[in-house]
Amino acid sequence: MIEVEVKARAPPGIEEKILGIGGVEMGEEAHLDLYFNSPSHDFARTDEALRIRIKEEGADLTYKGPKLDSETKSRLEVRVRIEDPQAMESILESVGFSRAAVVKKRRKKYALKEAVLCLDDVEGLGAFLEVELAGGEDWWAQKRTALDIMAKLGISESIRESYLELLAEGRSGP
Repeated sequence: MIEVEVKARAPPGIEEKILGIGGVEMGEEAHLDLYFNSPSHDFARTDEALRIRIKEEGADLTYKGPKLDSETKSRLEVRVRIEDPQAMESILESVGFSRAAVVKKRRKKYALKEAVLCLDDVEGLGAFLEVELAGGEDWWAQKRTALDIMAKLGISESIRESYLELLAEGRSGP
């Protein structure tokens, strides 16, 4: 699956704007993301990511490929559910992977037609809005939809760096 994602800093009053364009609240989640680096190549250099995401309802192992365009964070995403995140981390370390970073955030989610809008409060970075859609071969159309949603919310910014990259750069919100 191609994950189409556009991210920006969350401006004041964004929740009201999301509701105003038809967004429906889906709930809140806490995420603990454990990122790993490969023994064979540097994911930061190849623009890839491998992470274990731990949430209240369970954990996933996710691979993210390099970004596909210069405007968004759209990329191949392969995700598998895991029962025991500590055991998965142990397996990865046993075959040479090393933990590169930890990202913690609170996420409030909204549904807007086929899109999911995420208000993230990221520890050490601040508040961000992500518009996410699942795409396949039509991912370019989904990209246009995501950018259109941001425009309806009055946002023209598109941050291509991941939270992991922003934390490594020491960048936080205004």
